[in-house]
Amino acid sequence: MIKTTPPSSSPAEKTAGRSFNELPLSPTLKATLEQLEYLTMTAIQAASLPIALAGHDLIAQAKTGSGKTAAFALPLLTNLNPRRFAVQAMVLCPTRELADQVTQEIRRLARSEANIKILTLCGGSTLRPQRDSLEHGAHIVVGTPGRIMDHLERGSLQLDALNTLVLDEADRMLDMGFYDDIAYVAKQCPSGRQTMLFSATFPEGIERLANQFLRKPQEVKLLEQHEDSKIRQRFYEIKHDERLQAVGVLLKHYRPVSTLAFCNTKQQCRDLLDVLHAQGFYALTLNGDLEQRERDQVLIQFANRSCSVLVATDVAARGLDIARLEAVINVDVTPDPEIYIHRIGRTGRADEDGWAFSLCSPADKRRIAAIAEMTGSDPEWHGLGSLQSGNDSPLVPPMVTLQILGGRKEKIRAGDVLGALTAEAGGRQFTREQVGKITVTDQSTYVAIAREIAHEAVRKLSLGKVKGKTVKVRALED
Repeated sequence: MIKTTPPSSSPAEKTAGRSFNELPLSPTLKATLEQLEYLTMTAIQAASLPIALAGHDLIAQAKTGSGKTAAFALPLLTNLNPRRFAVQAMVLCPTRELADQVTQEIRRLARSEANIKILTLCGGSTLRPQRDSLEHGAHIVVGTPGRIMDHLERGSLQLDALNTLVLDEADRMLDMGFYDDIAYVAKQCPSGRQTMLFSATFPEGIERLANQFLRKPQEVKLLEQHEDSKIRQRFYEIKHDERLQAVGVLLKHYRPVSTLAFCNTKQQCRDLLDVLHAQGFYALTLNGDLEQRERDQVLIQFANRSCSVLVATDVAARGLDIARLEAVINVDVTPDPEIYIHRIGRTGRADEDGWAFSLCSPADKRRIAAIAEMTGSDPEWHGLGSLQSGNDSPLVPPMVTLQILGGRKEKIRAGDVLGALTAEAGGRQFTREQVGKITVTDQSTYVAIAREIAHEAVRKLSLGKVKGKTVKVRALED
């Protein structure tokens, strides 16, 4: 069995808000945190950082957006010797998107140490450039289990100097079938390392991992608490065969700009997508059948607010942190109350309000009772009939995502694209407010443009130049 400290949800909530200055961090790290305006700790940071900084192995329950990356990055950086060019820390992540997010956050926290080299090792790109980068030395690697395994088997990644191993979103890695890969990688690490495991839920496989690879771990388990005033939960009783059509009824009545719709199976996702498209909604789906490039484009369009509804399973949607998500719809009720809490926690973040709608057939009543018991709340039941008079006009997203062929490899930066769009030359001059998020990847650059000027923006970029070169541009929804 896992050896744990007493459940720390209450103490953590009490200590959240404490200053980082109370921690045994270097003056350089404290100064960086102050510059980044990380003034007080989140609940997961307050509960886990004292344990991790003391050198203990750790199992922590933490959701995306809770500040968990800093909870393992600060101990990882504290243990690092910048003068030693060898891999001293490794973070395993389930997907390339999460690995990229983690890498960016560690770089931000390590920015005062100019010589720290961090590499991302993930599938979806060729091995050779990664191997060449490893030959030049790295302090930290962040990657997916399969690609890390590839480098270990080829001898391009050496872990002799490793002192910290982090398993981020471990439950999702298990969901994706990575147990054997994780086990292989962990066995290549020095036995005296510190291991930190972060997971949003605690399936059976987590205990197996902990028993096999962690040494007397201490456990921090925080149950997500949602303010009723921020996330408004409503349950709608429907017949099972009404489930997919009911999603459109909710969307037309409440008219959220961005909605994440959860289904329990990939087939249900596909069926719902067909129904939404037939009703005129701008909807996309995430599933394991997508290639990495397709998955990246779906996520970018949804984050850019150029897609109204993202349909996904829990496995596909884990690790997503979407700003300004107005609504979550539980198309299928999950049998796991913790997953329900995790799902609805995607909305109502920061200072935003959010809706959480659940469609429930009579067969779902036991699941709803379990959710009510765990959350300590009474479900608020409504009927779909009261929503039938909703606005039937199309729900059109405010933005369109443009794809520019050319990215980091062509040394394109976000500022280059913004400059090309707001320049006076080449027709109409667009304002900064009409241009949304700009995402630069290795091969492509994506820019969100206000829908009413999208065609003009394509024309302006196609006729003009970005970084002195002519580029090919298209709107992704064309």
